[in-house]
Amino acid sequence: MNNGKQMEHEYFQITGGTPLEGSVHAPGAKNAITKLLVASLLSDKKCVFYNVPNIQEVAVTVELCEELGSEIVWDPEERILEIQTKELKTSYIPQRFSGANRIPILMIGALLGRANEAIIVPTAGGCNIGPRPIDYHIESLKTLGASIEYRKMRKEGAYFAEAPHGLKGTLIPLPFPSVGATENTILAATRAKGTTIIKNAAIEPEIIDLILFLQKLGVIIFVDVDRTIRIEGAKEFHEVQHTVITDRAQAASLGMAAIATKGRVLVEGAQHQHMITFLNALRKLGGGFEVSEEGITFFYEGPLKGGLHIETGVHPGFLTDWQQPFVVLMTQADGISILHETIYENRFGYATTLGEMGADIELFTHCLGGKACRFAEKNFTHSCIVKGPTPLIGKEIVVPDLRAGFAYVLAALIAEGESKITGLHYLDRGYENLSGKLASLGANIERVSTAAALV
Repeated sequence: MNNGKQMEHEYFQITGGTPLEGSVHAPGAKNAITKLLVASLLSDKKCVFYNVPNIQEVAVTVELCEELGSEIVWDPEERILEIQTKELKTSYIPQRFSGANRIPILMIGALLGRANEAIIVPTAGGCNIGPRPIDYHIESLKTLGASIEYRKMRKEGAYFAEAPHGLKGTLIPLPFPSVGATENTILAATRAKGTTIIKNAAIEPEIIDLILFLQKLGVIIFVDVDRTIRIEGAKEFHEVQHTVITDRAQAASLGMAAIATKGRVLVEGAQHQHMITFLNALRKLGGGFEVSEEGITFFYEGPLKGGLHIETGVHPGFLTDWQQPFVVLMTQADGISILHETIYENRFGYATTLGEMGADIELFTHCLGGKACRFAEKNFTHSCIVKGPTPLIGKEIVVPDLRAGFAYVLAALIAEGESKITGLHYLDRGYENLSGKLASLGANIERVSTAAALV
């Protein structure tokens, strides 16, 4: 008998080689609903969200909002979440949220115009895919009139932010169309006096979804074709009902799984207009798809053809969250393909593991592409050449981050033999019941729990 404590460990057990067949629902976008919950803090009115994914990232954001005073009713089965923040209980975000996700830093923009005291936000977290500095956030908020400083607090640091003289609309040119900086600036500008103009703003579908929500809330907000967003400070707010857009990263991931396993899957809810660049690349590779009112059906229609040159980029470019599973797909295509990552400098960590499974992937610090890249001559590994097709062999894998995690699952689904994948908490951040959905399509996958004794 062991009197030690028990720690629960979970892993995926996958046996590859089974084509996926059937239909599966693509949930609401992780990167939309989490920002919408933060945006709801701008007002004291009730907001009701539909198509809310039941994932860890939402659960953490809910806990964070409740910490600040939000009243929340969440029905995960019906995918409905109601939130209302009649008053703020605090503007201090505890350190335990520092590594949870990237949401705490957006609280500065959301709370600056509403909090009566300094906002204290722990240092940002999220997946380990590069430092993702928040300089653009800070400078934009300062330009609007905020006072922000970084201070050491015990083991970690925190940002102290306030706007003692209020926020005032102004012109903010972003050096790079950063999604986070654009979101933070929009949130702060909503309660600023006058008009704020953001130049070189990000225009991802998740940001447009945020803009649509804010317009319902009562904000006067415009988007121009030249990446200019114009916000007039809101004078009153309204109750809102809003349906969250489909997660385009998950829709594409599920589609790639269908093609890689030589199957056919209808991804219900997949939105064509948000996936144009991905679908073009998929068709060039030889993958099949059909668009219908229900969503997009992805299918294998013959040997995949390499010879692609993909460069990730800001929307409407090739989404960086698509590239990891797409590289797995490239390993099954006949020929040589190239991928150049221009958004994050540390997103090829998964390639080593794929190589151990049999993939032929060579990494480079040079820019293998013509697109202007922030990482040129900086010695970051951010390009790769993939030669295929190569058979993959199952192995034990530890997941390092969310998107690499799905790339490993995809590799395991097409590999010969069994794979054991641990580190499922990363996948749980963004994927709703992943093993259940894949199993419903015929995948030989099981989520296994084991209790390990701690003395």
